[in-house]
Amino acid sequence: MTHPRVGVFALQGDVREHARVLTGLGAEVSLVRRPDELAAVQGLVIPGGESSVIDKLARAFGMQGPLRQAIASGLPVYGTCAGLILLADRITGAIDGQETLGGLDVTVARNAFGSQVDSFETELAVAGFDGPPVHAAFIRAPLVTEVGPRATALAALSDGGVVAVAQGALLGTAFHPEVSGETRFHELFLQNVRAA
Repeated sequence: MTHPRVGVFALQGDVREHARVLTGLGAEVSLVRRPDELAAVQGLVIPGGESSVIDKLARAFGMQGPLRQAIASGLPVYGTCAGLILLADRITGAIDGQETLGGLDVTVARNAFGSQVDSFETELAVAGFDGPPVHAAFIRAPLVTEVGPRATALAALSDGGVVAVAQGALLGTAFHPEVSGETRFHELFLQNVRAA
């Protein structure tokens, strides 16, 4: 599988940035908005955006069930920021009625760092990554407040707050590597796609 066929969930959020990184890494990228488009890809990125809006749109477009089924069936998925919230089994600070897709055995606090003005950048050491630390951009970011036994923490802030997790073919980051020129998480995602 030289050119894996992957999708970016394209109902809301920074879709183009992920598509650009994945295309640059040699993947065939399609935008996924409908169940038949989901069925045609070998992996999916759920981008950052507004988690409650993506949740509502996923339900409105008939995508919640197919996404949950695909995740449960082992589809490799990478969620950034809002995407991490959607992949979490548990969420705190959700708006009324907000649901997640689940799959990652973690609890995530929505908007853990406050509003847009509290956005920040930092360097992170990531388990399994060679080379320099990851330059991570946090924009109205969530935080993993609890890592269950099935999930693994990959990176944490200096205060111990977990900001990157993995579980099987699922990967989640609280930050946006697609905006800082960091490609190693997308490479890891594509490795998961090839392995699946």
